[in-house]
Formats: sequence, structure tokens, C-alpha cells
Amino acid sequence: MCAIVGIADHKEASNLTYLGLHALQHRGQEGAGIVSTDGEQVFAHRRRGLVQDVFGNGSLARLKGSAAIGHTRYSTTGSSNIANLGPLMMKSSLGWVSLAHNGNLVDGEKWTRKLEAEGAIFQSTNDTEVIIHLMARSGEKDLEAALIKALKQVEGAFSIIAMNADKMVVVRDPRGFRPLLMGDLDGSTVFASEDTAFDLIGAKTVREVRPGEMITVSLRNHGAPESSFPFAPKEKAQCVFEYVYFSRPDSTVFGSNVHEVRKELGRKLAKEQPAPDAHLVIPVPDSGVPAAIGFAEGAKIPFDMGIIRSHYVGRTFIEPQQSIRDFGVKLKLNPVRSAIQGKNIVVVDDSLVRGTTTRKLVKHLRDAGANKVHIRISSPPITHSCFYGIDTPTRKELIASTHSTEYIREYIGADSLGYLSEQGLMETASAMSGRGFCDACFTGKYPTALN
Repeated sequence: MCAIVGIADHKEASNLTYLGLHALQHRGQEGAGIVSTDGEQVFAHRRRGLVQDVFGNGSLARLKGSAAIGHTRYSTTGSSNIANLGPLMMKSSLGWVSLAHNGNLVDGEKWTRKLEAEGAIFQSTNDTEVIIHLMARSGEKDLEAALIKALKQVEGAFSIIAMNADKMVVVRDPRGFRPLLMGDLDGSTVFASEDTAFDLIGAKTVREVRPGEMITVSLRNHGAPESSFPFAPKEKAQCVFEYVYFSRPDSTVFGSNVHEVRKELGRKLAKEQPAPDAHLVIPVPDSGVPAAIGFAEGAKIPFDMGIIRSHYVGRTFIEPQQSIRDFGVKLKLNPVRSAIQGKNIVVVDDSLVRGTTTRKLVKHLRDAGANKVHIRISSPPITHSCFYGIDTPTRKELIASTHSTEYIREYIGADSLGYLSEQGLMETASAMSGRGFCDACFTGKYPTALN
């Protein structure tokens, strides 16, 4: 998962892009970059690390110009080395072009092998570079035409912001896997993966970039954004896991507020998987909080913050090293003994992936005095890997892909374990945002061919 931000025609384009990336840091913590232009020259800065650390020592002042695009990354394809950090850049018959991409091409490896066999030289192991090469080979002299020709050849998820000296072009794949929004800041057009970026910079959300839509903003004549739909329509497959885990709860994604969707998932979970002997509902912070509130409301059981999270530790799901992930449980989550001691508690989390973190947490809660620990998960069992931009583990590492709920309950040491049903998840998401979601990580029903 990545974050992308674009600012067109604003005197503080790079500063605003930085702030937008800061608001979207949760979508990628391995590195960040910004590319800007003053219409004549192009300026770039990319580094590994958090946004606030990457853009120190006067780097923003060197990113001149009134247009900029930015990117935060965590690895979906390719390693986390600096060559894979976005936005990527190229120079070809198109002139210089920079591109920021959120998503994943399911045929990226196939295209890399094919292009290398034809003489292409890759600087990264990032599937975004496939798009760059296909654009350079397109024979087109226009940014939009080159981008369209390249994207019509690939398959997968892409929300993209591309820029050259003349234009900023955004495009979203026809299935709409990943969110992308357009906003307005005092007459300047802005784009971002989530509208929390707009909140921080003071922009107003105009609308969602529609699945299959391309929007072009001229950087020369300050014209209004121009919309087109160059791709054949396809059935929508918006990523439902954006609601479950990835998006910020204060964001509006796919037309609905994430916090409200998660609360409703918790209410549905309370109906499907009650815990009648429980005295207290507690969340696994932070992403489990809204669902726990909903569960408590639905079950009419008191809610409390029985676990405190240290905010100086990264999100365990997207840390690249297993050793860091395991060590981070005690470092990150600590029970409130006075709240849980002697009680039967319902612990609500958004998902259960490998089970190792939950197992350690259950033991931690019992050591702190909990009498019974009921685990409730506000999504179905994750049984399949995602190939559209979320770095879920390989299928053999997903505990629910090969083990029953009862086995998992015993493994994590809980008194009971209950998941939200796939039907309950999709009914809730569809009721709040309309139909058209990808749930392949729960069902194995992928909306594209996997190459």
C-alpha cells in the first residue's frame, strides 16, 4: 500500500505535498519522495524513512516550482531499497516524466522479463517501472496518450499521478481498486489517496476520481481539470480491506466515512458472534477501536480502553522483518490491569493474519489478570494473498488458509474466537457505499486473471 499526492498550480506545491504525505504516512513507512517542477527544470528528493525525517535539512526549499507530486511507500513488489522509492522518473522522447503509483500490477513480473529480453534496463525491482518503460516505448509524444497506451497493456490495480513540465495527469484503473480523490485549494487542483490529506492542507474535496477516469490539469495555462474515460468499463472491485484496516478512520473512502463503516462492522459482529458472559469490550488499538465501539453498542456491554498502545512503535502489520513484528507486541501494546483484572473480556481487532501477534497479546492479557479472553475479529478469516497492492503474506503464512477456527483459537490461547462472516462484511460495505468490492483475500475469488 502506498500514498500519492499531487498539487497543481500552487506557489507552495512542495510544502503542501509534504503535508499531504505526512497525513497519509499510515499508507507507507519505508520511504517517501517528492518531484516538483517550475515549468523548466525538475527537482526531486527521495529517501528511506518517515516523511518528517526524509524532508529535513532544507530539502523542501530545493523542491522549487508550482507543481509537485509525492509518494510514500511500503513494499508490495520489489524490495525496500532506495531505487524503488517513488515518484519514479524517466527521460525519453516524451521529455522528463515522473510517476507516482498506488497499487500493484499482477503481470508486472511477466512484463519485466519480456522487456528485459528486448533490451530494457531496469533500475529498480518496482512494478511501476514497467509502466515507465511501456510509456517510453509507446511512440507517443503526448503524456496522456503514452500513459493510456501503457496502461491498456497491463493488468492490476493502479491509482496514478503522472507529471511532466506541461501537465499533471491522474488515472484510476477501471475496477477502482485503490482510492483517489480530487480537491480544490484556493483554485489550485489537488489530488490524494485519502481526503485526510485535504483536511490538513485546508483543501476542499471536489469528488472521487472515478474508476477508469483520467483527469488532466494543464500546468501552463492554468485551465480547469479535463476528464476522460479512455478504458473499457469493468465491474468495480474496490478493496474492502481499505475499510477493514488500511485507511485512516477519519477518511471518506469509496463514498463512506471509514470510522462509521468500522463501527457498523462491529455491530454486525456482535450479532453474529456474541459473547454473553463478557463484562467488558476492549479494542486492540488503534485500528480496532471503531469496531469495538460498535460491538459494545450492539452487545450492550461496557466499553473501555483496556489496552494502551505506544505510538512510538511502527504498525506491526507492515514492518518488513518478522523479528521486529514479534518483538513489537509487548513494546507496542500494554494492558490496563485495573480495567481488565478478574473480568471476562471481549477483545476486538480488525483482522487476524498469522496469529502470532494475537497469541502473544492473549498471554499478555491473562498475565495482567483477565479471567476469560474472547477474541472477536471484525473481518472474515484471511485465506488468500492480495495481489493488488496490500502486502499480505504468502498463503502458507496465513493461518486461516490451512487451519480451522478451533485450531486458531487453541493456538492463540483464547476462550473463544469469532470472525465476522464474509456475508456480513459485504452486506455492511455494500449498504454504506454501494456495490462493487474486491474480497479476494477472504474468498480467493480474484477479479482479474493472475499472471
